[in-house]
Amino acid sequence: MKLSMPRFDRSPVLVVGDVMLDRYWHGCTTRISPEAPVPVVKVEQMEDRPGGAANVALNIAALGGAAVLVGVTGADEAADSLARSLASAGVNVHFQRIASQPTIVKLRVMSRHQQLLRMDFEEPFATDAAALAAEVEGLLAGVRVLVLSDYGKGALKNHQALIQAARARGIAVLADPKGKDFGIYRGADLITPNLAEFENVVGRCADEGELVARGAQLMADLKLGALLVTRGEHGMTLMRPGHPPLHLPARAREVFDVTGAGDTVISTLAAALAAGEELPQAVALANLAAGIVVGKLGTATISVPELRRAVQREQGSERGVLGLEQLLLAIEDAHAQGEKIVFTNGCFDILHAGHVTYLEQARAQGDRLIVAVNDDASVTRLKGPGRPINTVDRRMAVLAGLGAVDWVISFAEDTPEHLLEQIRPDVLVKGGDYGIDQVVGADIVRAHGGEVRVLGLVENSSTTGIVEKIRRQP
Repeated sequence: MKLSMPRFDRSPVLVVGDVMLDRYWHGCTTRISPEAPVPVVKVEQMEDRPGGAANVALNIAALGGAAVLVGVTGADEAADSLARSLASAGVNVHFQRIASQPTIVKLRVMSRHQQLLRMDFEEPFATDAAALAAEVEGLLAGVRVLVLSDYGKGALKNHQALIQAARARGIAVLADPKGKDFGIYRGADLITPNLAEFENVVGRCADEGELVARGAQLMADLKLGALLVTRGEHGMTLMRPGHPPLHLPARAREVFDVTGAGDTVISTLAAALAAGEELPQAVALANLAAGIVVGKLGTATISVPELRRAVQREQGSERGVLGLEQLLLAIEDAHAQGEKIVFTNGCFDILHAGHVTYLEQARAQGDRLIVAVNDDASVTRLKGPGRPINTVDRRMAVLAGLGAVDWVISFAEDTPEHLLEQIRPDVLVKGGDYGIDQVVGADIVRAHGGEVRVLGLVENSSTTGIVEKIRRQP
């Protein structure tokens, strides 16, 4: 399946559901309490994160999408904390505040990246369903996707009113369901239960064939547009009437914390569909996003650079020959991961041992190595008639095959100064016997806070020397 990164800012997504605050207390544990056989945590850091439907909206905003959130909270400090966090992330917040009830708070006590205790502060909300539905209807104009983020906490009382209001306007409805009655989601375009939730409704499935059969029956009974069952380490299964099932394997390299993974799936789906992606592509993106987020601690979001890198890895395009626009995006992603960018340039006409050693040394100066290659016309101007021996496409292909090289790009000028102005590497390296101040582009790199380093060359290794030796052969 061909994947690409969509423009997530094309259309807003409206999220309606159970809002909660995920509160984390972090500290070290060095002793057991004398009062009871429990660890004593010395709290050193307190952190608040949006949870539930608020986390769905936050994930959409983190991807660059326009997110509108409708939910129910108390009129308290926790609701204020949620509103501040969401507004600072660009989420358009509409809370129905109930003074007599507390905002749902889940407090987790953490030590050394391990959860020791969770305490929930919550009461089922006495939601004014008519007022909430009216507010939702007033926000549907211009929306492309409606997400029902249902945690069974009471914010969603009349699912059908919301589904029908959206469907009447041609708005896709996605629901993350809870409970044993999936009938409340009748007519939704997609529901996204995990395997336990799915089997809680349809019964235990002995194998994939039975899962698909029962999924098909559920879709027919509830007139669903599609069904996505998330299956943990077994990935995801997308079912659509009239289409074969799509099984996607899990993408997590290491599972650290599954908190909020379902929120990540439905938020990425919604943002991708709002951006115009087809459902299978949106599901594949959501699968990659889930694989990223379970490697993080607690309720977490993913960024565009993280997801784009995962897409590139999936397509085998994380390294290789790139155009300038692709390269600038790759550099942005690398910097988002805290990686140092190294740049070097040259003709690299006939690759020899000296080149390989030099490029390995250059790569050791940072985390990612860019090799800029003179195009054919500029090599001729620099080296004279008869050069290059190999065309620029062939030279770049050979360089891209080296383990030390991450990205290769060509340039038409005699020097890479214009390229350096746009790339702004962290380190510019060059091989030779001249001083640092003689390196072309050194002033440009330093002006942007970068470093310039000169590396030695391997003795008796020269493309010109190789060419002359070949020419002298009888």
